Amino acid sequence: MKKRTLVDGVQVLGAVDWSRRLFDSLIPLPDGTSYNAYLVRGSGKTALIDTADPTKSGILLEQLADVDRVDYLVANHAEQDHSGTIPRVLERYPEAMLLATPKGKGMLVDLLCVPEDRIRTVADGETVSLGNKTLEFLHTPWVHWPETMCTFLQEDGILFSCDFFGSHYATTDLFVRDKAAVYEAAKRYYAEIMMPFRMAIRKNLEKVQPRLVNTIAPSHGPIYDDASFIIEAYEDWVSERVKNEVVLPYVSMHGSTEKMVRYLVGALAERGVRVHLFDLVTTDLGKLAIALVDAATLIVGTPTVHIGPHPSVFYAAHLANALRPKLRFASIIGSYGWSSKAIERVTALIPDLKV
Repeated sequence: MKKRTLVDGVQVLGAVDWSRRLFDSLIPLPDGTSYNAYLVRGSGKTALIDTADPTKSGILLEQLADVDRVDYLVANHAEQDHSGTIPRVLERYPEAMLLATPKGKGMLVDLLCVPEDRIRTVADGETVSLGNKTLEFLHTPWVHWPETMCTFLQEDGILFSCDFFGSHYATTDLFVRDKAAVYEAAKRYYAEIMMPFRMAIRKNLEKVQPRLVNTIAPSHGPIYDDASFIIEAYEDWVSERVKNEVVLPYVSMHGSTEKMVRYLVGALAERGVRVHLFDLVTTDLGKLAIALVDAATLIVGTPTVHIGPHPSVFYAAHLANALRPKLRFASIIGSYGWSSKAIERVTALIPDLKV
C-alpha cells in the first residue's frame, strides 16, 4: 500500500497484515492486523514515528524511497512489531537521531544492537520542533511495556499512541468507519494486552486528556478521527464499574459437568443474569478475554482429571489470573468419579483475582 495523507504534512506508512492469525504465538488475530508508521514533515525537519514488523520492512522502506532525509526516528515502543525495522531505517538515514524514553534506549540497545550514540532520550513533556510542527513526548509507562510513550503533534492535535488505543484489525479504511467492528477489535486488544495494566492505563488516560486531541493515530488498526470514541471506551474499561454478568468457561468429558453448566445457565437467565458461555475445547480465548472486561462473576466448570482440573481449565484459569479483570466473585463447579482436588487447585491458580 502507498503512503496516504492524514493531514497536510503528515502521511501514513506501514503495512496491513491480512493473513496473520496469531501474535506472540499466543494471541488470536481473527481480523489480521496492521503496523502503522507516520511521516511528519515540518518546514525545517522531518520525523518518522515508529516503523514496522521486520516481516514487512520491505514495504516500509519502499514507501520511504522518495524521502531524502529523516532527521528524527521516534521509537514510541521497543517491541519488535514497531521497532524491528529501526536498524534498517537508521542505515538508510545515517543522519537520523533515534528518540526514545530512557528505558526505551536501554531496550533498543539490548534488543536491536542500536549504537548508543544514535539514540537521544527525551523527557516526559519534552518537545522537539520540526519548524512549523512540534512533537511533544508523553511518557506512558506500562502501556503495555515499561518504556512506552506517545507522541503528540501539537499543531494538528494528533496523538501518535502506538499500542495505546490500538486494535488488531486489517482494513483498507484509513479512519474508523465500521465503529461496531473496530470497537470489538479494540476491546479484544485491550482485554488480551492492556487489561493487566488497568491502573497504569487509568493514570495515562489522565495525562492524555488535557491535550486537545482531535485524532488518535495508533500503530495497529485504523485511525480515530473522533478521538472521544475510543477514549470514552477506555474510560469505561479501566473504571471500577462491573456488569451483573457471568463468564462461564467449562470443559465436560462425559457430559455430567455440562449438565450442571446447562442447569446453572438456565437458572441465572431466569434471574436476569446474562451469561457468557465458553466451551474450552472449541472457544476463541480472545472472546473469553473480551467477556472478562466487564463481568462481575467468573464461574469455572471442570471435570476431574487425575484428581485435579482438566488441563484446558488450568490454562483458562491461569489466563484469567494473568489478565486481572475487575471481577467481584468467582465460583467453581464440576464433577468427579472417585476423588477430586479440582476446587483447591483452581483456587490456587487465581490468587491475583480480588474476588
